[in-house]
Formats: sequence, C-alpha cells, structure tokens
Amino acid sequence: MSLLLAMTLLTLQDFLSSLSSLLQEWTDYFLEYGAWGLGAISFMESSFFPIPPDVLLIPMGIAQPELALWYAFITTITSVAGAILGWWLGNKFGRKLMLRFFKPELIEKVEGYFDRYGGAALAIAGFTPIPYKVFTIASGMCNVKKRDVILWSLLGRGGRFFLEAALIMWLGNAAQEFINEYFGIITLTVGGILVVGYIIFALIKKNKKKQSNSL
Repeated sequence: MSLLLAMTLLTLQDFLSSLSSLLQEWTDYFLEYGAWGLGAISFMESSFFPIPPDVLLIPMGIAQPELALWYAFITTITSVAGAILGWWLGNKFGRKLMLRFFKPELIEKVEGYFDRYGGAALAIAGFTPIPYKVFTIASGMCNVKKRDVILWSLLGRGGRFFLEAALIMWLGNAAQEFINEYFGIITLTVGGILVVGYIIFALIKKNKKKQSNSL
C-alpha cells in the first residue's frame, strides 16, 4: 500500500511539474511578442485560457514603468473583449458548455451570485482572484445583458490591472514581491467591500421603491 501511495505521489508530482513547465513555456512564448502577446493572453484568459494576464503585465510593467499604464489599458480592453466572447459562448451553448468544463456545484454557486448581484458579480470576479472565465461564460447562460457585461467588466478588470500598474509605478522592482504577497488579500478585501456596498445600495433602492409605492 505504501509503495502504491509513493508511486501515485511521484506520478502526481511529475504531472504537476510538467504542467508548470508547459504553462511557463506558454508564458515565455507570449512574452516574446510584447504588447501583442499581452493583449492576446488577456483576451483568451477571459473565456477559455488558463494563464492570467497578470503574469505578463507585471514583469512588462516593471521592465518599462513609463508604459505600465498603457499596458494596463491594453490588458483591460482585451480582457473585456474576451469577456464578450465568453458571454456569447454561454448565451449560445448554455449549461451544456459549462458542464463540460466545470462542476455542477460550481455552476450553481455562480448562478447564485448572478441571481443575487446581477452583472455586478462580473466586477467582483474580475477584480479578485476568482476565475474570471467561469463568470463570463455564466453571464451569457444567465442572460445578463451585453452592455452590463461590458460595463461591469471594465470596472472589475480595469480596477485590477490599473491598480497593478499604480503599484509598479510606486514600488518599482519591489512591486513583484509586494503583489505576490499581498495583492490577493487586497483584492479580496476590496471585493468584500464592494459586495457589502452593493447590498446596502440594493436595500436602499428597495426601500425607496416600497415608500414610493405606498404613497
């Protein structure tokens, strides 16, 4: 039993090592094309690609801090364009497509977010480390309007990428270490604040509607 377990662990370790090497090769490949590679990986990541654009945006911004905001702009626009593709895929193929790539429990959870927050769920997913592609495809499946997909994606993705650019311009070479260590916590905290803010706004709006109906 112990031998079987050891062999299984070694096989898993080899697989993860190979996967890590493959992802690094893809990253290096896109990095060779500069801004074009950044735009391409950002577009694809919003709908089907596993590598987030941050892995290119951050080192490219550190290498050329004067272009950090420009790189953030490219990443934002192409990410939103990719979100529209994800929305179209979800709208066209619906739950069948989602079930091919994601667990039913995850799909139900994402649907719950859209039921609760509407298109704002895209902004939360776009800003935080939550897998964005799951939400872009689900937005089409949940019949979120395209204009809402564009608006909330601009807010979420733009907020994330321009924050990274600002940190690069402020911290310089130290930005990479700071982002690796603290950025996830920062985005989750801000994401939580956005959720609370949205709930408060929705409650105020609901109460105002009740008051106007009672008059």
